[in-house]
Amino acid sequence: MSRAAAPLAISEGQQEVLEALAKSQSAPHRVVRRARVVLLAGDGVSNSAIGEMVGVSRPTVLAWREQFENEGLAGFGEVARGRGPKPSISKEKVAEIVELTWHSKPDGETHWSCRSMAKRVGVSPASVHRIWSARGLKPHLVKTFTLSNDKRFEEKLVDVVGVYLNPPDQSVVLCVDEKSQVQALDRTQPSVPMKKGRAGTMTHDYQRHGTTTLFAALNVLTGVVMGRCLPRHRNTEFLKFLRVIDREVPKGLQIHMICNNYGTHKHPNVKAWLAKHPRFHLHFTPTSSSWLNLVERWFRELTDKAIRRGVFHSVNDLIAAIEDYLKASNDNPKPFIWTATAEQILTKVARGRVALQQVKNQ
Repeated sequence: MSRAAAPLAISEGQQEVLEALAKSQSAPHRVVRRARVVLLAGDGVSNSAIGEMVGVSRPTVLAWREQFENEGLAGFGEVARGRGPKPSISKEKVAEIVELTWHSKPDGETHWSCRSMAKRVGVSPASVHRIWSARGLKPHLVKTFTLSNDKRFEEKLVDVVGVYLNPPDQSVVLCVDEKSQVQALDRTQPSVPMKKGRAGTMTHDYQRHGTTTLFAALNVLTGVVMGRCLPRHRNTEFLKFLRVIDREVPKGLQIHMICNNYGTHKHPNVKAWLAKHPRFHLHFTPTSSSWLNLVERWFRELTDKAIRRGVFHSVNDLIAAIEDYLKASNDNPKPFIWTATAEQILTKVARGRVALQQVKNQ
């Protein structure tokens, strides 16, 4: 009978790593098996017994023991150069797939899919997916953008970002906007609740029961939102909301408001009211730059969490849902922190304008 090999020397730190790998549900199978082999070798189990327990040959056990003795955990589980499965797709074919993805489209379609590309070049859709993933190519996705054409873009940008990053003393900074024409949508049939193995459902068609407009002011420092739902979106309603802000903000504080360029905010009636209330200071974002107003981020949360999947039998139901979310948000407010400087934004915008001009010149 062959003599069992001496137990493999494993440090305490190595033991912890190997035990974690041996129990892992996400590590490659070869790494899990190798960790089990090394641990069993450390317990003094014979090489033949280890091979039978783990499902590998005795020479493999010997090779893995020797490698661990010489290298420890360095490069543990890596496939040696020249070993492992050979690529089934040539470099020329990969280059062809990448070139077609970058510079062409399938006939009659706007973008490539894994199946259409696979059919074009004669490989499997899974192979196309692997090649795209390795190179970060996502032809099925598209992002939207708009570069502002505001002639005073830089001036307004610097002003708004300056208020965010260096708010004036003895003041409150409010991001103010309106979420207009919020629809009270009622589903034509009852929704089916979620159960194990099946998501909740709701009908795609709906009945309209009217609209409301939410006027909101986000306190940049605290994250608290003042909000009022009003039936229309005119300077009259905006003035009502300004009076709400005037009542709720302590009298000793100046009020700096980030607003967009909607005509309501610049109406003569509004200008006249502001002239009589000098503690109000309006800072206008550039056109097509709603991303500069932090309250838009809060509007997105409201839509995702309280409106999009809601069922409202009337406008009053919709208003009640908005007010419930407003209260819950203010009970545990979380401010959105602005970090980008005006210089960083201007650099990105400049790159975007260059890229856009290059596309126009093609």
